[in-house]
Amino acid sequence: MKKLIATLLCCLSAHAFAQNPIIVPVSLLDLEKGDTPIGEIHISQSKHGAVFTPHLKGLKAGIYGFHVHEHPSCAPAPNKGKLVAGHGAGGHWDPHKTGAHKGPWDDNGHLGDLPALAVAANGHVQSVVAPRIKNINTLRGHSLMIHEGGDNYSDHPSALGGGGGRMACGVIR
Repeated sequence: MKKLIATLLCCLSAHAFAQNPIIVPVSLLDLEKGDTPIGEIHISQSKHGAVFTPHLKGLKAGIYGFHVHEHPSCAPAPNKGKLVAGHGAGGHWDPHKTGAHKGPWDDNGHLGDLPALAVAANGHVQSVVAPRIKNINTLRGHSLMIHEGGDNYSDHPSALGGGGGRMACGVIR
């Protein structure tokens, strides 16, 4: 009986410490027509890091840069005198002030560097795991950004992986 109670208590305590997934609504950014909802991304915790599971529609097949950005905003903001969609999100989340875009597996780069999103011809977007993000609650108060192009996980030949403009965004609450 004592073993049964101990087992039950262990199971209940493990369940109590499990984190609920964070659901992030995502919208396609458009300065002229206004933002359009395209779905959501679910963020859950695993023993391997944060798991980002996209439930998105309307993206063309291809590879897209995907990052956690510094601020909890998807609003347009000025950059070099020009209004830029999603610029209110700030830059890539870099709490350790590395100043380097190194990708999701290198401890010497932005913590917000995530694996690129791969969109299949049928529109399915594969889940990605960010191994350096050990607690999904640290993501709250930031934003998710999907860029127009891919990501080479480097600052060369183009800064920030060469992903280009900000295409879609969601605030992590």
